[in-house]
Formats: sequence, structure tokens, C-alpha cells
Amino acid sequence: MNSTLPLLSASYWNWSLLFTVIFVLTHGVNAWSEEPRFIDHSLLIAPEYPCTWPSHPFPRFAIVHQRKIGPESAYNIDSFLIDGNTGTQLDVPPHSVARPELKREKSGLLGLAYTDKIEPWQFGGEACVIDVRDLLDKAPKGISPLVTPAHIERFEKQQRKVRFGDVVLFRSDYSDKYYRPLPEGRRFIADILDRKAPGYPDPNPDCMELLGKRGVLALGTDSASMGPLPDLAEPTHYAGLKYGMIWTEGATNLGELPLTGSFYCFLGPKHEGGPYSEGRAFSISGGDLPKRLIESCKNKRAIDLSPTLSPKLPLTSPGIGTGNHRQVYLKFDFLYAKYLDMWHHGHYMDAMAGTHLVPPAYSLPDTDEPVGYEPEVRGWLEQYEKKYGKRGSSKITTEKVPLDWTSGEARVIDIRTLVGKTKQQDWPASPEITVEHIQNYERGTNKLQVGDVVIFQTGHNDKHLKPEPADSGMWLDPLSGKAEGWPAPGPDAIVYLKEKGIRCIASDAPDLGGVDPRRAQMTYWALGSREMVGVEMLVNVDKIPSKGAYFLFAAVKVRNCHGGPGRAIVLH
Repeated sequence: MNSTLPLLSASYWNWSLLFTVIFVLTHGVNAWSEEPRFIDHSLLIAPEYPCTWPSHPFPRFAIVHQRKIGPESAYNIDSFLIDGNTGTQLDVPPHSVARPELKREKSGLLGLAYTDKIEPWQFGGEACVIDVRDLLDKAPKGISPLVTPAHIERFEKQQRKVRFGDVVLFRSDYSDKYYRPLPEGRRFIADILDRKAPGYPDPNPDCMELLGKRGVLALGTDSASMGPLPDLAEPTHYAGLKYGMIWTEGATNLGELPLTGSFYCFLGPKHEGGPYSEGRAFSISGGDLPKRLIESCKNKRAIDLSPTLSPKLPLTSPGIGTGNHRQVYLKFDFLYAKYLDMWHHGHYMDAMAGTHLVPPAYSLPDTDEPVGYEPEVRGWLEQYEKKYGKRGSSKITTEKVPLDWTSGEARVIDIRTLVGKTKQQDWPASPEITVEHIQNYERGTNKLQVGDVVIFQTGHNDKHLKPEPADSGMWLDPLSGKAEGWPAPGPDAIVYLKEKGIRCIASDAPDLGGVDPRRAQMTYWALGSREMVGVEMLVNVDKIPSKGAYFLFAAVKVRNCHGGPGRAIVLH
């Protein structure tokens, strides 16, 4: 011990310990962590959970495992029926604000701010957690206890004033306690509507007015809805949405967050004309990354990388050969809102419609038992395993993919020079992205780092994602040999990227496989067997800055799903 240092008294250490305990309780364990931690705030979507609004005529969620790995398919292929009020979800202004041409009392330009029109910077910000656990179950049956301006002011007295750039989160731990498999899960919503249990805590209109005047444009609640029951749901919605707010409903796990300082984000499919949307809520806590991302959102430095989901667009593969197409993206109406002159609607869609996740279980069986592939695929497997090792198996479906696997520093590798390099007599064929192309990129810039997200820029989707009759260039012509296929990585490139510590590979092409089924199969086997994931069908990649861009993607949290629609953005 250095004798020049004064001995510290026991009282000093007691005060030091007390300070440490208080700091951890108010800021969270990760406040001192150097490494950022991703926290999932999304409810699991599955048929046996109370994941949809239980009143007639809202549709029940359903997943269909259309094809499983075996003689008929080399991939696990899913589709599902879902509406925007499913699981953890997003509300946007047209939920309550009428379109301007209707000229009603609640009409305004925000009546056109659908889910596909919200600017990507508004999805994120600094989490400010308002603790309202004292309200949980403190109301008569069928009635919601109310979050009032006093709760906001209490937080502000203890922390700071809320402001533009914040995401104000109401934490009652309601979903943590009551989101359970049915029939126990009836307590989540149904028992309240039947007046058998107290309502979930929610803000009253005055609370929304206060937040609106503070400039807050994003909220969240771990209640099933932002609307207090039985009579204040619409007044509260309109009080906030008229300011242009968006918010998360059905968040969970908010107790993992410090009261301030974390980055919070909600990303969901970009449905055309959607007044709400299913999606994924998460936060990042600890280290320097949250502050960086918060500043990007506050300064509106964000780029949307996902195409709009519309029945008019060729969002899913027509397949090779009759009967091999993927489920097309469909919109269906089920409830008319007279005041808004709008139909509430849902979607029946392939799990890989639009921007989506490719988890390991997409191309791998869930056990190591022999698979009865058709003879041609068995031959491919023999060739693959001879060169790359055992294909393996995986149970990593979408909901099991860690959120930090699909986020990281964006590394855009421009391979547009490959376009036009195949010979017409060889079509259908896709130019192959090779190890050499990746190494050429590394020579021109910094070396790839562990955790980076590699994005292959082909330009294909920006050029060809068009409605009929100009839609054939997206899928049909390349797959049928009438046009060159989009550039796609081969298995050698996947193996090389894994060796560099890359976990996620993305592309602005329809998929990472290309139009040659043999090479595509090997590419997906290489991805899955190395526990890597893909994010397919991006747009606007040319807008990503070469330095300082952070890629974020999150898929809807559907149990046992072998794909997963979502939204990709870049913050810079």
C-alpha cells in the first residue's frame, strides 16, 4: 500500500457503497458498462397468446408453415395472417386524425401520416421511463387507472424535463405480469372488456397535452393499448396524435432500462396506408452507442432502407416452375371507421415479404436426422459438404435471433460493376460476389470489423421494384432467363465473412441467393450452418454515408417463424 495515501474511514466506504447502490438503482447496471446491451421490449406473437385485440371482428393471428424441408422443399417457408393490432405495435396519427379532404373537426395533414410515411428518425430517441407501477390494478373492474401530468412532473423533478428527441415510456409492468398463454392470458385484455378485472394504466388526455407541448413525438406503454378504458381511449389517442406523435403499445421488459440515457427504437413493416402496425421494440443501453444514436435521431439523420409493402408491388418470389411461388402480399378490410372514412385492415403475407430476416432455420432442418431431399438437392448437399463441411441443423427461428445480430456499423460494398457481366446464353444466371470483391473493398477502406453489417449494393431493387405492368424486371425476367439475375454472394464469400467476424449480411437485391438454385442453396446452407443471418430486399442503399452509419433492423417477433418482415434504417 502507498503510505502517502491517506487511510479512508469506514464511513467513507459506507457512503461510497450507498452511492453505488443508488446509481445502479436509478441508472441500471449497464450505465457503467463499456459494451452496449440490446434489450428486447416485444411480446411474443403466437396463436395461444392474447396477441390480438379480442373483440369482434378483429382477426386472430395465424401462422401457416406452408412448406417444410423435405422432398417438396429445400427451405422452411411460412406465411401468416396478421393485423396491425398484434403483439407489440405502433400507432400513428391516422389512427385518430381524419384526412384533410374530409374537412371534419379532427381533420388535418397528419391524417395522411401513415406507417409508410413516418420519417425514420421519429422511430428512435432517448428512453425516459416514467414509473407508474403504483397504479397497477388500482382501479375498479373494467376501468383504467390514469397517468396524469403529475406523474410526468414527478419524473421531471427527479430527472429532467422531457423534450423533443425523447421517447417517453410508461412503465407499470402490466404486460410483464399479465401477458400469458391462454386461457390465463384473458387477463391481458378480454377480462377488462368483460369487466372482470381492473384496466391497464394509461395516460389521460391532459397528460398527452403536456407531452405534446413539451415537443415529445414518441411514446410507449407496457399496457395493451395507449387508450384508457372504458371511455378515454379515443380522447387520449387524439390528444397525442394531433401533435404528430407515434407510440408503442404492448411494450414489455421496461424494468431493464435506466430512467434516462438508453436509446429506444420501434421498427415495423412499412405497410402502405397503415394507421398502425405490428413491429419490434428494443433498446440499447450502456457504452457510447446510445448517445450517438440518440443524437442522430434528434438531428433527423436517418435513412429508411425498406420498400413500402403494397399489393401493387412484386414483393415476393414467383418461384421457378408452376406452383413454386411464395404467398403474395394481400391486404384485407374488416372494420369500417365512419368518422375517419377508413377501413381497419390486416394482411395475409409471406414471412419474407419486403425487407425481411433470413434466420438459420430457414435453410437448415431442426435436427441432424437425414432429410429426404429430392435427388437433385441431395447431390448439391454432397458437393457442399465435401467442400464446406457438414450442413448441420438449427432451431434458430426468427424470435430466437438476438437483436444485436442484425445491427452494427454499416459497410456498403458496391458491386454494381458486376451488373452485365454474365453471358446471355448462360441465363438464368446471377453474377457471383466473390471473396476477391470483398477484399478489394477492404483494400480501399478500413478492414471489416467484428460485428459490422455488410451490405451488398446491387441497385437492383431501386431499379426494378415497380408495379404492374413494369414489374417483370424484379423477379420474373431474371428467374425465367429473359434478363440477367441480380448479383449475389456465393458460399465462399459467406465463409470468408464469417472468418472476419461478420454475423449479418444484407443486400438491396430480392434475395441473397440469386437465380441459380444450386448456388443459392449452398449460399443459404453456408449462412445457416455458420449461425449467420441475412437481411434481404433493401432500397436506398446508395444514400448510406461511407462513414459513421449504423444499421438497425428488427423483425416482427413471431414464434417458430422461418422468415420475418421488418424495417431497416440507418442512423448517421
